[in-house]
Amino acid sequence: MGRPGRGGPPGVVRTEDVGCRCDPSGYGKGGTPLSQRLLAVFGLIACAASFGVLAFTSCTFVQAAFAGAAGPASATIFIALVASSLASGALFALLAARLFAGRCLHAERLAWILVVLSVLQAVVTLMLYGLTPRHAGFLVQFVVAATVASYFDPLLAHERTRWRERERGTTGGFEPPHGGSARNGEEGQDGGHGFVKLNFFNLFWVFFICSIAGLAVETAYHFLVVQPGHYQDRAGLLFGPFSPIYGFGAVLMTVALNRFHGRSVVLIFLVSAVIGGAFEFVVSWIMQFAFGLVAWDYSGTFLSIDGRTNGMFMAMWGVLGVLWVKLFLPLVLRLVRLIPWRWRYGVTAVCAALLLVDGIMTVQSVDCWYEREAGAPIDTPVERFYAEHFDDAYMQSRFQSMSMHVHEAARVDR
Repeated sequence: MGRPGRGGPPGVVRTEDVGCRCDPSGYGKGGTPLSQRLLAVFGLIACAASFGVLAFTSCTFVQAAFAGAAGPASATIFIALVASSLASGALFALLAARLFAGRCLHAERLAWILVVLSVLQAVVTLMLYGLTPRHAGFLVQFVVAATVASYFDPLLAHERTRWRERERGTTGGFEPPHGGSARNGEEGQDGGHGFVKLNFFNLFWVFFICSIAGLAVETAYHFLVVQPGHYQDRAGLLFGPFSPIYGFGAVLMTVALNRFHGRSVVLIFLVSAVIGGAFEFVVSWIMQFAFGLVAWDYSGTFLSIDGRTNGMFMAMWGVLGVLWVKLFLPLVLRLVRLIPWRWRYGVTAVCAALLLVDGIMTVQSVDCWYEREAGAPIDTPVERFYAEHFDDAYMQSRFQSMSMHVHEAARVDR
């Protein structure tokens, strides 16, 4: 069952200790479990990957700068890469040291910070160099950080224990995590820290479901309002009915508005409008500087901000935020609970792996499309594969809402 927490009754694990495999006091008196030591080793590997990629990238950027291939935008992006890489490497080293020492307090929170930093490193590197082998290092970092976050997640550990005891016909000695009820635990809700527990499992299914639902809504809106009677493929991935901008937007809204579920509609609307507008602006900026892609341009419209967002769409984000936290998020949680417990982790892992492959192939295909548009020779097996199976005509047909302008990208010579 685990060690009793300090100050609690025997046989009952405190909420802050649920999911912690080491001694709750933080000093590993009973020895550090093998699984935790393995995670610490992976943390060191991720640390080395972060610093290694930074060193290599710095050398190539300096060469490009001396050659006059790096402009002000590229320099700004490079500074962001250096800052995120240094922070990521240092935090991975700290996480590994704490895990080796048997100190798991705040490990989940630290891991989630590293997930964000890994994504940031991958994005800014993509904007400078396109998709390169160095992205494998960021993938390692992301997987390690997500694994650590899931390993130490109190609610998931509590759910696993309760379901094992239920199958054995016994009652658990665990208190519901964070003061939530047993029913809240099953629903993935977090009674004391917001409406929903922000773990990989919940956020992945929010992303998955909303990527599909968002694409359906956007396609219908374009068919009925923008160009009545004209169907346009609005998909954002190479395969499947997914639009990841809505998936990431839903995840961002869930994280940002998790504590606002019980607040006024006006407040939720204003926060959602600002967050949604900022998100739309940043995504447009990343697409342009990474690939020269333009998927929307609101120049000349009411309250347009550099053509990347405007007042009308910020208001739409506000309405979506209200509907999301007040209506749709509870429905999504109920839908996720339909996945049988015995299959839950397996189904999530398989779907996450397939979606990750889809995302990687999408970025590769767009990167090769960019290279062809820029006049670069097709001289690698990967480039030949995408030129043969996903040529320019296919890409323009698949991503009908996007246009590419290679001169607007901020890339430096590789």
